[in-house]
Amino acid sequence: MDDQRPSAHTLAVHHGRVFALDEAGLRGRLEIDAQGATVVPGFGDAHNHMAWFGQSLSSVDLRGLDALSELYDRIAERAQTLPPDAFVMGAGYDDTAIGGHPHRRALDKASGGRPVVLRHRSGHVTTVNSPVLERLGVLDGSAEVPTGGVVVRDEHGDPTGTLEEQAQNLVNPLLVPYPTGELVEAIGRASAIYAAEGLTHVTECGIGGGWVGRTPVELAAYQRARDAGTLTVRVQLMPVADALHPLAAHPEDDLNRGLDLGLCTGFGDDRLRIGPMKIFMDGSLVARTAAMLAPFCDRHSHGYLQDDPELLRTQIVDAHASGWRVAAHAIGDAAIDLALDIFAEAQRRHPRPDARPRIEHAAVTNPAQIARMAELGVTPVPQARFLYELGDTMAAAIGPDRADGLYRHGAFLRAGLRVPGSSDRPVATGAPLLGMQSMVQRLTSGGAVLGPDERVDALTALRAYTTDAAWIAGEEHTRGTLTPGKLADFVLLGDDITTIPADRIGTTEVVATFLGGTCVHGPREWQVVL
Repeated sequence: MDDQRPSAHTLAVHHGRVFALDEAGLRGRLEIDAQGATVVPGFGDAHNHMAWFGQSLSSVDLRGLDALSELYDRIAERAQTLPPDAFVMGAGYDDTAIGGHPHRRALDKASGGRPVVLRHRSGHVTTVNSPVLERLGVLDGSAEVPTGGVVVRDEHGDPTGTLEEQAQNLVNPLLVPYPTGELVEAIGRASAIYAAEGLTHVTECGIGGGWVGRTPVELAAYQRARDAGTLTVRVQLMPVADALHPLAAHPEDDLNRGLDLGLCTGFGDDRLRIGPMKIFMDGSLVARTAAMLAPFCDRHSHGYLQDDPELLRTQIVDAHASGWRVAAHAIGDAAIDLALDIFAEAQRRHPRPDARPRIEHAAVTNPAQIARMAELGVTPVPQARFLYELGDTMAAAIGPDRADGLYRHGAFLRAGLRVPGSSDRPVATGAPLLGMQSMVQRLTSGGAVLGPDERVDALTALRAYTTDAAWIAGEEHTRGTLTPGKLADFVLLGDDITTIPADRIGTTEVVATFLGGTCVHGPREWQVVL
């Protein structure tokens, strides 16, 4: 993947770094005959939720269900194994596939009165039952719903149990903070899966607060997982805006907002590093809560922002001034307009070369916005796999006139922008090869092609998950290509994905994954410490 030397036949690794390519006469303490496998740089995922995914593996799996009755059956089955006061936790349900959100009273019956908390696959909706609503003060009206959140009610004004966006924070005091030991185990479970998929670096998009954070000391869980040897990928951690606070620095320092001691983007090492600040501008297309310029086709709603626009503006500008890179979650085009306005203001007031602001998802964009992103140096971070797993319901939400512009790729590249590969796991399947296949095909599960002009070739897709993923993390000088001196993070694939039919990319075998020259997935005889 190095433009100066696109291919080679032998690779030498020394002290965790790429040492040489095609160097005759070199001998190794461990020599591997790859037997025709294709070696590529390790894959990076520029937007995922590792701890959330790891925890979801121990929750009731609600993915892929076709009916509400199936969901209630699974809740009942798990509830029978739990003590009377234990929480029943579930994850991954899709209301558009099962005919609606679960209702609290049906969940009461299924759980035998145990408290139930179910996370929607989008992460932007949580559904709970009556015992939980009672503890939250929703049933007696004493709960104060946060700005940017909705407690859904039926036509009689009765809460259904569904909590949208910031209203999910009402549940946090019952569950958060999770014990660090539980998170260490969750990170370890996720890490093993990541290594088997060829991932060597991921960005954890949201720690330390808000409805997406697991604990205020979330970074400690990653440190302990690394120390325990169960963290087999490099991780960049995005603190959420809620985790940052005003700093009592000297006025001349212009350090208005950050973490204690002035820590900000870039602090850490090549295994764990603090990344951008993550801030939510709006919600989700699947949940119909994204902030849109035109209303959703299947609801008389434009969605909504997560907070007061002026507060969002202050948080971003202050973070930018304090040395943070900023990642703005903006899915709807109205939210994207606001994010671009604020990024422009932040750079105008506090010029910073190479600030690399990002828009997470950038799901619905128009040509004017794309041109402005290129002008401002704002990088979109879309998730191509959404097209297959969620594309049909998203297309229904915004209509055929806008569907071809969902989660663009080709148009971004033509404007001179980079497009890092990412998954938003567990919202969608996180295997990088499946993400690459969706970049090439742009197929929905129903067989439609969304945006034929947005398709890219397999080499471009591979670049998204290697060189571009490294670049957006600010680590292009240490990883992303197999160049002498860079980290020896690489993957052995059973096929050359740039030459096989597109429908075979996602099923290509990951033979082995190496992190810093050490095999973290693959044949046991290769898993030796040199």
